[in-house]
Amino acid sequence: MAAMSLAGMDDTDSEDELPPGWEERSTKDGWVYYANHDEMKTQWEHPKTGKKKRCAGDLPYGWEQETDDKGQLFYVDHINKRTTYFDPRQAFTVEDVQVRPKRFDGNSSALEVLQGHDLSSKVVLITGANSGIGFETARSFALHGAHVIMACRNLSRATKAVNLILEEWHKARVEAMLLDLASLRSVREFAEEFKAKKLPLHIVVCNAAVFGQPWRLTEDALETTFQVCHLGHFYLIQLLQDTLKHSAPARVVVVSSESHRFTDLLDSCGKVDLSLLSPPQKEYWSMLAYNRAKLCNMLFSAELHRRLSPHGVTCNACHPGNMMYTSIHRSWWLMTLLFTLARPFTKSLQQGAACTMYCAVAPELEGLGGMYFNNCFRCHPSAEAESDASALSLWELSQRLVEEGAGAPRIL
Repeated sequence: MAAMSLAGMDDTDSEDELPPGWEERSTKDGWVYYANHDEMKTQWEHPKTGKKKRCAGDLPYGWEQETDDKGQLFYVDHINKRTTYFDPRQAFTVEDVQVRPKRFDGNSSALEVLQGHDLSSKVVLITGANSGIGFETARSFALHGAHVIMACRNLSRATKAVNLILEEWHKARVEAMLLDLASLRSVREFAEEFKAKKLPLHIVVCNAAVFGQPWRLTEDALETTFQVCHLGHFYLIQLLQDTLKHSAPARVVVVSSESHRFTDLLDSCGKVDLSLLSPPQKEYWSMLAYNRAKLCNMLFSAELHRRLSPHGVTCNACHPGNMMYTSIHRSWWLMTLLFTLARPFTKSLQQGAACTMYCAVAPELEGLGGMYFNNCFRCHPSAEAESDASALSLWELSQRLVEEGAGAPRIL
């Protein structure tokens, strides 16, 4: 490439804006170069800044690189069915081999967080993935190449969700598996079926939850909200821990809620009290049961990270968004009404899935865990959620419950 003088150039409004007659292109391996159509010359350095740049990462999933009959590269977007000579990676260029992480917030979508990520080598497991935030999480992962396992209690609905994703992208690798978190037997059977596939496991999203449920005991004689939101996930990760370790680096994301701040779990002796988590019917209030289950999510996430991070498995908890409207509210007519009225002011499901996605893939979180995120920012949880003693007490109680109910092996 011929070098060119920087003198005598027309001014533009931005330092990075190209002068008239110049075009930014990229080579097959991602190096950016600059073509001057007036002088029919090219150079590696930006004509104004003199800096060299390279496209960061691989092509987004669904894109392919082709060469036209003149030997010039062009790009095919199979998802949106369009072609362009502009390398889509040029939105993510780096200078001096330094990548500056993009900042996301409450307005970001899951697909924006995944922009530029190729997840074709990853296997992702998501609970409660057939609707709401879970579905958007699964869809976003699948559209970026991941092998997605949608673990759901209603296999018919999960299969329909799989087909929706395949209609959008026929090459998506996504499948449904039966998992009822309200049954320790079902959790064990799911884990056995998954391990029989001999797949690695790089990301687990503990997303499934119930809200506004009437008092009801599971087949394991525990209150439903507590078992679905916490204990079922606890047992699931326990059974899949070896697969996660062998797949390291791996991440677990626990979807919690800001509602964890409005309750406690301890008895007068400072221990997590089972009678608060699985109360008798006369002492049950569905909102309080949900708040307590979300606090369990926080404590579980912190203790799981402490135990598994030495093995390359990290865990973070997140809040999907304030006043999020999803089908989780369908069991309580009053909440359904309130959320319907508030719906114009809530996040979209894509925005609700963004924080989960950030915890699952953000490069700056590699090897880091035991934290809580809201709107893709780290924030402080409640004081009890940060209590190591409470986390250990809940872990020991959960371990006892699954051992009594399912003969579970003890996690180290």
